[in-house]
Amino acid sequence: MSILDLVKGQLLEIIEWTDDSRDTLSFRYPDDDKEIKNGAQLIVRESQQVQFVAAGKYGDAFGPGKHTLSTENIPILSDILGWKYGFKSPFKCDVYYVNTRLFTGNKWGTSNPVMMRDKDFGVVRLRAFGTYDFKIVDVPKFLREVAGTDQNFRLDEFADTMRSRIVSVFTDALATANVPALDVASRYSEMGDALLPIINPAVSAKYGIEITSFLLENVSVPPEVEQAIDKRSSMGVIGNLNDYVKYQMGQAMAAGGDASSAATMPAQMAMGFGMAQEMMRSMQQPGQAPGGATPPPVPAAAPAAGLEVLTPEQAAQVLGVSVEDVLASITSGDLKARKIGNAYRIAKGALDEFLRG
Repeated sequence: MSILDLVKGQLLEIIEWTDDSRDTLSFRYPDDDKEIKNGAQLIVRESQQVQFVAAGKYGDAFGPGKHTLSTENIPILSDILGWKYGFKSPFKCDVYYVNTRLFTGNKWGTSNPVMMRDKDFGVVRLRAFGTYDFKIVDVPKFLREVAGTDQNFRLDEFADTMRSRIVSVFTDALATANVPALDVASRYSEMGDALLPIINPAVSAKYGIEITSFLLENVSVPPEVEQAIDKRSSMGVIGNLNDYVKYQMGQAMAAGGDASSAATMPAQMAMGFGMAQEMMRSMQQPGQAPGGATPPPVPAAAPAAGLEVLTPEQAAQVLGVSVEDVLASITSGDLKARKIGNAYRIAKGALDEFLRG
């Protein structure tokens, strides 16, 4: 072997990296203690970026393409290495390849419940998990803050760090966005899009990466909050309480049309109103009606043989007549009722007797 061949063997003439791992974030080119010669060829493929580091300082960066290393295209290195008269002799330098493609389907999730203040339910504990996509956009910052001098920095080494960071930022973003628990638990796609602009600045400034997609796949709340959500959904289905009671009456009449079923309708009527009112009360704060208005006073029920009584309005619905007709029957004595305050109350037994008469 000639001296020329020996010298050539100690110099790097072609620098390139072919990534077939699909999970490598950065790769430090193994120089085997060789120097880079003047005019060496640097090959950078698509979705790659090369960063030169010399004497512990970040030098020139190269994007996709084939580059001939000369004084003209490595001015930062020339300054770092003190080349006053240009790049002539071989030099030592660390060459980092960074993968700038999109890394998709990375999982995140809360290991412990996240506490948030909600205007509907007070303090609520949430658990959430989903996926996110990201890419490296600031190579020097990523190498400095994340990969360091690692020879081959892979995705699994970064996953735990990113997962905890994502959860932390997600918690802060959720508090900042002031999103109701009902919306978090039912509008995953919109929530992910809304939180993305809040999460991205934090991870970009810290790690030099950009999250291109942030998805919530599931948000779970404690059982008691789930029950409250179910009740609220039920109220949305019921809608108007009057219509709900009429529906119950129709169901009772469809079950049987004889006198005995007619006699039991007042009790069913009272039960229907009781159920609807109880559901309404369960969804309100104490002393408030829907919409925040002060509720009208609930008439006191006068128990009769363990059953609730009916108002003239309720009796009119049962009888299929107007309220005026019911009041006229009470005034004439045909229908027995008791006046409590400014309103009449009709006992079930009196209405049963009236129906049989």
